[in-house]
Amino acid sequence: MTRLDNMADYFAAEPMRVSAWLRLPLIGLIVLLGSDPNIQMWHNGVYYGVLAAYTLSAVVWVGIAVRGQVADWVAPAATSADIAAVVMLCLASGAGNTELLPVFFLLPVSVAFQERPAITAILGIITAVAYFGILVYYIADGNLERIPGDEYVTWAALLWLTVFTTGMCFVLKRRSARVVQLVHIREQLVLESMRADERRNREVAERLHDGPLQNLLAARLRIEEVLERQSDPVLTAVHSSLRETAAELRGAVSSLHPQVLIELGLTAAIRELARQHTARGIVDVSTAVEEVGSPPAQPLVYRAAKELLTNAVKHGRAKNIRVELSSRRCWLTLVVTDDGRGFDPRDLVLSVADGHIGLASLTVPIEAAGGAVTITSAPGAGTRVSVTVPADMAA
Repeated sequence: MTRLDNMADYFAAEPMRVSAWLRLPLIGLIVLLGSDPNIQMWHNGVYYGVLAAYTLSAVVWVGIAVRGQVADWVAPAATSADIAAVVMLCLASGAGNTELLPVFFLLPVSVAFQERPAITAILGIITAVAYFGILVYYIADGNLERIPGDEYVTWAALLWLTVFTTGMCFVLKRRSARVVQLVHIREQLVLESMRADERRNREVAERLHDGPLQNLLAARLRIEEVLERQSDPVLTAVHSSLRETAAELRGAVSSLHPQVLIELGLTAAIRELARQHTARGIVDVSTAVEEVGSPPAQPLVYRAAKELLTNAVKHGRAKNIRVELSSRRCWLTLVVTDDGRGFDPRDLVLSVADGHIGLASLTVPIEAAGGAVTITSAPGAGTRVSVTVPADMAA
């Protein structure tokens, strides 16, 4: 299942969680409507037994709904149970307690947010039929001589409410589908931008490697040949400078196009990145990284790791850094923690205004890809940055 599928499931389950919570005040309203001591119940025991069972099932349903996703059939089944419970309460209370009848108007609304127009229409019609059936039952039982004229108007209003909620459900379904489509398009654009950056970096790296770097190496070899025949302090100094420049150029080529990321995947690339920083002798970088393979989001995560390590050393002046990488379901999480100087996260806005866009340039593509960046820091207390991105974004 892709992340977009999970997103769609989440949005589909959210109305069920809301309706589960709203069912509790609905039961409270039913209790208030049936609490008049002057009302003569037809079947007192049945009424309160049904009300107790309905309340208990509603509480259990809240616990189930808030814990996670539920099957597609559960929401309409829950609303069907609402209709059945209200019908039984009306039958048990009798015609002397017609105050319960307006509760029928609340039932179609409870399914309007399920983004299933057909089910909303069916349950709305069932609600209207149940409402009219209760009135017919009251007449058959001898408690009403005939259906009052205003009840026909009320029943027509209930049918109109069914049509309205069905139409609203249809609109919500279209909008939800549009939101998911826009998210998918945005992720596609971010992925294409990342691929364009990769292509450009690869081209620059190849040009540097095949051009300037080879020229430097050739010049160094010629100087070495001269130094083998005769010693010259000036040439020795030039040779040393060429060697350092070649090493820096190799580092730039590797930074632009990390071969280990292409060949071995994200986990090995982050380990190598940590090793390179530790080898410089300025900071000790430890890792706790899971094997995550080569997900489509790996260039974005690798860039984040590189940027965060550089910031921790350059700006945070950290001595110890820990890099963690994990994969949960469809998400990759990178956490970089350091013991540096720390800072006030609110100062990031001022930094961007002053032209320092390091973390901002990292945050924008991550959020555009559907991910998130969480920064925890305080002056003198180090920094912890958590980066979460969809592993299969736009895949």
